[in-house]
Amino acid sequence: MFDREGMYFISFATINWINVFVRQQYFELICDSLNYCVKHKGMVIYCYCIMPSHIHMIFSDNNANPSKLLGEFKTFTSKQMRKAIEGNLQESRKEWMLWMMKRAGSKNSNVKNYQFWQQNNQPIELWSNKVIDQKVNYIHDNPVEAGFVEEAHYWKYSSAIDYCGTKGEVDVCLV
Repeated sequence: MFDREGMYFISFATINWINVFVRQQYFELICDSLNYCVKHKGMVIYCYCIMPSHIHMIFSDNNANPSKLLGEFKTFTSKQMRKAIEGNLQESRKEWMLWMMKRAGSKNSNVKNYQFWQQNNQPIELWSNKVIDQKVNYIHDNPVEAGFVEEAHYWKYSSAIDYCGTKGEVDVCLV
């Protein structure tokens, strides 16, 4: 990262692109964690979309340490998602997902036991209004391109709702 106070586009995915975010409980856990980071960690979210296997986001860090902030978010949510999956009596894929997470963790020297998120994400600094607009459109169009909704603002777990004038699930600062 170049300008630690800059605005960044980031995408990060679950290990093996597992479609974990298909239950409201899991979406809410991520939204709650993002809102916590906004309220208590200095994160400013300008745009986001939570898809079944990954998250896209444009953000900045008021504490000028975006790598640390993302690391803390991913560590916390990894542990919380594992607990949520373990405790979900209705999770039909529980054993398989936990096995995949444990297997990924055992192959990664940076992880103690279970790995939830892939580690190969690279934040991209946004340097112009044109690039910011391109990334916002890309993020908001993701559920449309995937065939989940016909219009971006219909996807509940996206800031496209906020950009249409309604309050969404995560506190955002419109660009």
